[in-house]
Amino acid sequence: MSLVRSAPSLATDRPPLIVAEGVNKHFGPAHVLRGVTTRFFEGEVAVIIGASGSGKSTFLRTLNRLEKHDSGRIVVDGIELDDNVRNLDAIRREVGMVFQQFNLFPHLTSLENVALAPRRVRGTPRAEATRAALELLTRVGLADHVHKHPFQLSGGQQQRVAIARALAMNPKVLLFDEPTSALDPEMINEVLDVMKDLARSGMTMIVVTHEMRFAREVGDRILFFDHGELLQDAPADEFFERQRNDRIRAFLGQISH
Repeated sequence: MSLVRSAPSLATDRPPLIVAEGVNKHFGPAHVLRGVTTRFFEGEVAVIIGASGSGKSTFLRTLNRLEKHDSGRIVVDGIELDDNVRNLDAIRREVGMVFQQFNLFPHLTSLENVALAPRRVRGTPRAEATRAALELLTRVGLADHVHKHPFQLSGGQQQRVAIARALAMNPKVLLFDEPTSALDPEMINEVLDVMKDLARSGMTMIVVTHEMRFAREVGDRILFFDHGELLQDAPADEFFERQRNDRIRAFLGQISH
């Protein structure tokens, strides 16, 4: 059963926040994205799953042009994602990203890591950025660790700092690229709990993950990638409870054991 959240799960009566149309991507001879078409709406949690090498992380990274798509169109909040630097800067201000690896600055404290981008990119005054960073670190359960450096934190704590850092830019959507894959098992839940709280608050989230329990509980939609194709895009309850595709049923059977 999906979480009850304060925002509507799928706002089909409004324009989509992100549109992908016929997106293709090659790495040399490998055709890693094959005509992917979908859209994402404000306030929903979309979970992307599939086998390793299916193209799911590559697709996620095209949504803020960390990977450049070869053909097709990607439009974010009405702005087409292309080679225009101004467009790219505008989109990256609205699209936050949390990676597998935490990518924190090792010489900065948790507080400094979170406050840095608002100061440098948005020109937020130091005192205001610091105050907001403290609030965000408290929100992710790290009020007692604000003055610690990354080497003093566990992997789960570092990932929560990374989530707070992404939130500090007040993004319209957060992208998560397998955010728990680098964590020890006992640290996974502390990160997933923060993500569940974000979902309850109505944050628009697109999540690549292998955590099927999270997908079932939190996802509004499930997107299944297979060999570069978007094989299915369905509501979470339909995907998990009324799955008729043999390929997907085999995948779900493998990961449930």
